[in-house]
Amino acid sequence: MTARPANAHQARLLKLLRDGGPNSRAQLGDQVDLSRSKLAVEVDRLLETGLVVADGLAASRGGRRSHNVRLNPELRFLGVDIGATSVDVAVTNAELEVLGHLHQPMDVREGPVAVFEQVLDLAGKLRVAGLAEGFDGAGIGVPGPVRFPEGVPVAPPIMPGWDGFPVREALSQELGCPVMVDNDVNLMAMGEQHAGVARTTADFLCVKIGTGIGCGIVAGGRVHRGTTGSAGDIGHIQAVPDGRPCACGNRGCLEAHFSGAALARDAVQAAQQGLSADLAARLEANGTLTAVDVAAAAAAGDATALDLIREGGTRVGQVIAGLVSFFNPGLVVIGGGVTGLGHTLLAAIRTQVYRQSLPLATGNLPIVLGELGAAAGVIGAARLISDHLFSPA
Repeated sequence: MTARPANAHQARLLKLLRDGGPNSRAQLGDQVDLSRSKLAVEVDRLLETGLVVADGLAASRGGRRSHNVRLNPELRFLGVDIGATSVDVAVTNAELEVLGHLHQPMDVREGPVAVFEQVLDLAGKLRVAGLAEGFDGAGIGVPGPVRFPEGVPVAPPIMPGWDGFPVREALSQELGCPVMVDNDVNLMAMGEQHAGVARTTADFLCVKIGTGIGCGIVAGGRVHRGTTGSAGDIGHIQAVPDGRPCACGNRGCLEAHFSGAALARDAVQAAQQGLSADLAARLEANGTLTAVDVAAAAAAGDATALDLIREGGTRVGQVIAGLVSFFNPGLVVIGGGVTGLGHTLLAAIRTQVYRQSLPLATGNLPIVLGELGAAAGVIGAARLISDHLFSPA
């Protein structure tokens, strides 16, 4: 893909076709502030670039039938969502429909070179499967703050060896296409905004609870990244004064008291102290415990596992309550690997937020689990690169 829209009108038309699918010229005209003749000129120019193709005749609205247009069905985007313990890689078309999706366990602490070898291997497998001859662009999510204009991670607490690594430049050279990089929770928010539970909400928070905790902030339909890319790093808000030490160097951070890693640690401690026969049996069988084990024990009615989930949900809810009072969102989405804990966790978060925030902010505030699961990050990554490519150069 070498063409880019020449102006804001063309960019708007491309994004309408991406988000709404094939459409008629007449219906596009209803959504943009252009005269019929000006609209025809801009659509014809997009057809000439190859970004848009004709798609037959539209249904009659009375009079002469309009022609449908759509984004070129040959366009392919690569979406990559790098987590702390796994990586997801997917191919989408220009309308961000996932055509193929691969998941692989991985430790981000192995460093960028090892991680990107795996990413490129998965991307190659998707190509070999016939889903893409090449990629027109790629979006990459990483589990730490990103200096967005340069596509560079900045002092990520759980990513040793990644600080300052030129992710965008390195992957662009390997893939042979434009690349954009962002924090993984921002991409989760964009995915839920495009195809998930936040489709109709312009102002919302997307909280990802995994190995760490982060928050995507969407205001007026756009992700808010902050001056240096660290907006939404709520895992390092102090939840417990002088509490447990955190990987960031401070004490009492939310992430140190409840996250995938913290929950696993607390579950092991409870098992070793004889507080839960179920967790002790799982620890003996597996040699370790994860949030999945806690979820399974809770589902079986284990009181200790349920208490760990409720306590963690209460701490998360305390922090979200402050965010709700400050930001006044229309929706809070909870996602990430730890959401396998399900409605016990969600109920604890809701209870704390509704109890602690002002009624004016919570009177009509849904707090829900994300709809897309692991697909949210890769769809958000494809959305990120399409936003870039569907903007004037």
